[in-house]
Amino acid sequence: MSPEAPSLPLSRRAFLRTGAAASLGLAAAGCGFLPEAPAPADSDEPIKVRPDGDLVYFNWADFVDPAVFAGFEKEYGVKVIQSNFDSMEGMVAKLNAGNRYDIIFPTAKWAERLTAGNRLRRIDHSRLRHADSVFGRYDYFADPWYDKDSAHTVPFTMYKTGIGWRKDKIGDDLTGSWDDLWNNRAKGRVFVLDDRDEVLGMAALKLGLDITTTDEDDLERITDTLRSLRPRLRGFSSDSYNNLLNGNAAMTQAWSGDMAAMLGQAKDPSVFGFEVAKEGAPVNSDCYAIPANARHPGTAMLFIDYMLRPENVKKNIEYIGYPMPVDGSEDTYAAIVEPFPECLVAATDLKDDLFFRNGTSRGEQARDTAWTRVKAG
Repeated sequence: MSPEAPSLPLSRRAFLRTGAAASLGLAAAGCGFLPEAPAPADSDEPIKVRPDGDLVYFNWADFVDPAVFAGFEKEYGVKVIQSNFDSMEGMVAKLNAGNRYDIIFPTAKWAERLTAGNRLRRIDHSRLRHADSVFGRYDYFADPWYDKDSAHTVPFTMYKTGIGWRKDKIGDDLTGSWDDLWNNRAKGRVFVLDDRDEVLGMAALKLGLDITTTDEDDLERITDTLRSLRPRLRGFSSDSYNNLLNGNAAMTQAWSGDMAAMLGQAKDPSVFGFEVAKEGAPVNSDCYAIPANARHPGTAMLFIDYMLRPENVKKNIEYIGYPMPVDGSEDTYAAIVEPFPECLVAATDLKDDLFFRNGTSRGEQARDTAWTRVKAG
């Protein structure tokens, strides 16, 4: 093991997995693969922003600074009851099973699915005192493709995908392309994310194809390309920063936020590099959302507004390593990623249309099949 760092907790998104939606019993509905639920009678009613019970919170593990939770509990006299998911499919499976949460954190494409399935309460931005720090600064989120007028969501984090590597293992003369994952100097020490869309999307971009193509000929080309990478791989893993820190990886596909978080653990950040491929970098965002069956939507609204306060945004960015699209927070994140400036995610990146999009049921099944073939070798 490298002396770079001791054994660390898993990356905050390390348990991310994607798989066949059908395996969770999710039926196709609209653009969502979610059983459409009848909209609750009060789903469009403005939520009264007040403490109405403890906050039942459902998110990736360790994605909010504990000090921020503690401040919220003290100020409003409530408890935060935490549960964690390890994938978007797992989150939705819990919702389908009838579990009730007050605040959840879907990615963009899953926010679209949940909205189409009548699973989310409307969020009246005018009732959030700090909403303008998001929507007044980041025009993109005023009317994003996944939620018209951001009527059911408030953006939480942003990130993009690139390549992280160890300069002490393979040098610093990379090409700036996804081709670098095929670099002979890293052979046998390369990881890709254990994530269907990210891996298929990487190969699609390398080939000049649409990032979420469902065309069978395209998917055949993608799987052939990824089969050529298999002999060079050490494995599929979403624990990017630990793999780099402990020397398991000489190179890995990585989320920008995890690379930023790694900087806080590395004794010598100059050992590492991060690049965004010239063929394009997938971008994504997580959202705050309130399920339609939330018992305490008022507390959830208070929590969103509390998280948008400047002092809490700063604390959370420094804790998780992911930028939050809130006015005034940009310098905080820029300071964190100064050694890796390509980790920066700006509004212009979001407009590049490199989000993972929802397909039809048949199209998603085709992508699942391609992913299964890639994993099988």
